[in-house]
Amino acid sequence: MKFHYDFTAPVPLFFLVLAVLLLGAFVTLLVLAAARRAKDESTFGEPKLVSRLVSHDAGAPRLAKGMLLAAALALALFAAARPQLPRGTRIVPATNLDVVIVLDYSKSMYARDVSPSRIARAKVEVSDLVKRLPGARFGAIAFAGEPMSFPLTNDGAAIAQFFRQLEPNDMPVGGTATARALERARELFNRDPKSKDHVRVIVLVTDGEDLEGDPVRVAEACAAEGTRVDVVQIGGRLPEVIPDVSEGKVVGVRRDETGKPLTTSLSPEAEQQLKDIASRGKGTLVHAEKGATGIDEITKRLSKQMRDELAERAETVHVDEYRWPLGLALVLLVLEALIFEAPRRAKRLLGRVGGGS
Repeated sequence: MKFHYDFTAPVPLFFLVLAVLLLGAFVTLLVLAAARRAKDESTFGEPKLVSRLVSHDAGAPRLAKGMLLAAALALALFAAARPQLPRGTRIVPATNLDVVIVLDYSKSMYARDVSPSRIARAKVEVSDLVKRLPGARFGAIAFAGEPMSFPLTNDGAAIAQFFRQLEPNDMPVGGTATARALERARELFNRDPKSKDHVRVIVLVTDGEDLEGDPVRVAEACAAEGTRVDVVQIGGRLPEVIPDVSEGKVVGVRRDETGKPLTTSLSPEAEQQLKDIASRGKGTLVHAEKGATGIDEITKRLSKQMRDELAERAETVHVDEYRWPLGLALVLLVLEALIFEAPRRAKRLLGRVGGGS
């Protein structure tokens, strides 16, 4: 048996205590009334002599009426709590999972510390993520200085194609604006009416070279709305040369104005920022290692979550059964009304048949 109300919560617990106190006060009043009558009889005279003067002992009916009233009140309060009994099972459909993948397309993602390059490997693993989460919906954000987005859809192949057809050189604005990208992902969820009933996850994939904006604040806002932010950090602390890519081929090394080769590395500030994004976003931070991007680790976790937490399951159905205690309370009240403390007087015949007195 269970109850409709959660009596561990403050408000239902308050009313439960109030109901118990009310029932206790009622029983206490009945006991005090009986004690008061006994005291009054002893004050009036010797109990044995007083009992001879009384034509009918109303103590037993009075006690029965009091017990019936107390029982009826207890049953009424019990019914008000809406007790529920199990009545079979039902299949609860799987809760949908919505994932927005936010992929860094800054030119530092051309670095080749991950084979064949950070961005190429990330595209492959994102495509694998989509394939391994059947039933989930996906959205996509490709970002550098400005984000480009694809709305939430059940068509995972379209998401993979969206990422596959883009290159860092295609981005209209250079840079790494993580805060704007996360804000765009947040907007995708807010615009979709179905997402509010789904489990929502943002997967940020970046090399971490971003010190503009406030992505930590955006991640915190996402978490406040029930959206988790997982972070995949690609690249390490050691400097890595950034290739110059043209039409899909490496044609040299990117250089600054002085001709010095441009390199990418994870600074302590950027590393701390990524940790804060994952922490404030109620998610996890995964570092790339052993030639992998780390997206595969996120894929495994999401797949496990779908199997263990979001899978179709059988649930016991509980039905309200307040009618039975409430009906019994009404029966007790009727019985209480039929019990008289004194015997009913026989009706006198006021007239004779045919008239006369």
